[in-house]
Amino acid sequence: MEESVSASPASRPRFAPPALLGSHSAEHYLRAVTRGADRVASTVQAVDAPFSGATPDDLEPAVAAVDLDRPVRSLDAALDEVERLYLRDAVWFHHPRYLAHLNCPVAIPALLAETILAPVNSSLDTWDQSAGATLIERRLVDWAAARAGFGEAADGIFTSGGSQSNLQGLHLARDEALAAGWHLGRLRVLVSEVGHFSVAKSADLLGLGKHAVVPVACDDAFRMDPAALREELERCARYGLHPMAVVATAGTTDFGSIDPLHEVADACADAGTWLHVDAAYGCGLLVSPRRRALLDGVERADSVTVDFHKSFFQPISSSALLVRDGAKLGHVTHHADYLNPASAQVPNQVDKSLQTTRRFDALKLWLTLRTLGAEGVGELFDQVCDLAREGHALLADDPRFDVAVAPALSTLVFRVRGADDAAQRHAREALMAAGAAVVAATTVGGGQWLKLTLLNPQTTVDDLAEVLDLVAQEAAAFAGHGAAAVEEVAA
Repeated sequence: MEESVSASPASRPRFAPPALLGSHSAEHYLRAVTRGADRVASTVQAVDAPFSGATPDDLEPAVAAVDLDRPVRSLDAALDEVERLYLRDAVWFHHPRYLAHLNCPVAIPALLAETILAPVNSSLDTWDQSAGATLIERRLVDWAAARAGFGEAADGIFTSGGSQSNLQGLHLARDEALAAGWHLGRLRVLVSEVGHFSVAKSADLLGLGKHAVVPVACDDAFRMDPAALREELERCARYGLHPMAVVATAGTTDFGSIDPLHEVADACADAGTWLHVDAAYGCGLLVSPRRRALLDGVERADSVTVDFHKSFFQPISSSALLVRDGAKLGHVTHHADYLNPASAQVPNQVDKSLQTTRRFDALKLWLTLRTLGAEGVGELFDQVCDLAREGHALLADDPRFDVAVAPALSTLVFRVRGADDAAQRHAREALMAAGAAVVAATTVGGGQWLKLTLLNPQTTVDDLAEVLDLVAQEAAAFAGHGAAAVEEVAA
């Protein structure tokens, strides 16, 4: 008779109790979190550049050399490893010369929320997994929807980010069109030619195909042209196509431009088309003490994307989809006997979400609002928008640069005058390699341009001036002219 391969319960190896969080290990949890926080705090305190300049070739061998089947068994040793593999070469969004993407420094109350929500580990799908967390998320959704100008019928759900919010908004629009009798192959989505790429990705995922996305021309300020929109809507009707949704953007990724929401809403109303507003970037205007009027017309949307981890200074991830008629969220409702049977009488969030398991990310925004206040957050966003205007003035007055457009929010797109595309790319790469600054790049009219995305209220005009000097110097050096040519252009 063969011996059983399973050991008896008494002989099975067991980890020490502190390996898992429980009442017996609360002290261990406190020590571990304090140790990790101290490590991060000391690292942040020592940061003197937005990036180390490390390349993939620099970092990959050390990561590949780690044997994940042989634990170090010591928390301090594991933290040493994390510091060596990650923290030492992290990209620091809180540094005033990180100017590349829509990544923000984060509010301290939101960091505190992370230390609360992670150990409790609530899952925001059903009441019996989240209880009060469900009510907090619902209250925040109601608050955000009211800020957007929606009425009492509004609802929404927290998501992982703007791409998921856009996907779900278009999912609802698609199902509304199908319920009205339209064939999937006849459906089209209209979005400005500088709208977010997630619209095309969403169309693909929803079975429409990327060809179903119709780009709409923009004006000189990179805003959707209402006349061009009406022409595209009329063209759809002429060919028997149904524009299931128009996606207006309130804060494009490259330019921060805001489409004329009222005029777009008028066109959608005339065509009987769902209006989705992608305000992932511009949602900070909802709490702005001085710029809220830039979002006028958002209240006419059927659905709105908001990204709190951009202009509300929240840690990733913290986003939401808001819907003017909450009943439309029923398009994503599916029942499972073990989870949310149709007979259940308690509130749950899984009926509204594309996800099942979800983190309690709403707690971060809750603690931030309860500590800083909505207008406090809005003033921080106003500060970076003010900085963008000062930066635009620097660029417009400096003969070394061309600037694409005056900023609507906090993005500056510019180019070293007289330098070719290769020189623009070199300048960006050189600054990053040196750790001097991190800037982004994009294309305008087929040419290479550089981009400063300002989401750090601690960045100053002096920081911008210094970075612009470095960009000009690197571009000129690449062209073989050196510093003398830079001075000659400036003169």
